[in-house]
Amino acid sequence: MKKILVSTCLYGGEPVRYDGKSKALEAPVFLKWKEEGRLIPICPEVFGGLPVPRVDAQRQGDRVVTRDGTDVTAEYSAGACEAVRLAAEGGVVCALLKEKSPSCGSTYIYDGRFDGTLTEGEGLTAELLRKAGIEVFSENQLDKISRLIEDLQETDI
Repeated sequence: MKKILVSTCLYGGEPVRYDGKSKALEAPVFLKWKEEGRLIPICPEVFGGLPVPRVDAQRQGDRVVTRDGTDVTAEYSAGACEAVRLAAEGGVVCALLKEKSPSCGSTYIYDGRFDGTLTEGEGLTAELLRKAGIEVFSENQLDKISRLIEDLQETDI
């Protein structure tokens, strides 16, 4: 079975986001994947040792900094490395990550000024997964993941 790495906040269950909330997906295809055991949930921030809830953070170039100015790049990097390790260990075909996150954003992230402005970019985990050769998608791209899985299953025949 083709496995998908997924942000725990999208997977649901125990909240892991900075605000202590969840953003669980309820899309039928996602729930099907969950039921099939296809999903491997990860939270790079928690893997890196950050608490829930926590002060929100944004990327500022190669660094990740909280709203109060604390540099949490080391924690985000450690969590990203653990996500890459789990992806390799689990033989995942892609990752489904939470858009806008300084870890998981795959297309857009906040611009680092804490004023709500989005910019094109990616979080540290998305960046490292891509460097490791893993395709990364956001929760807005479930159709692309479905096509990828179908295409890969056809080549397995």
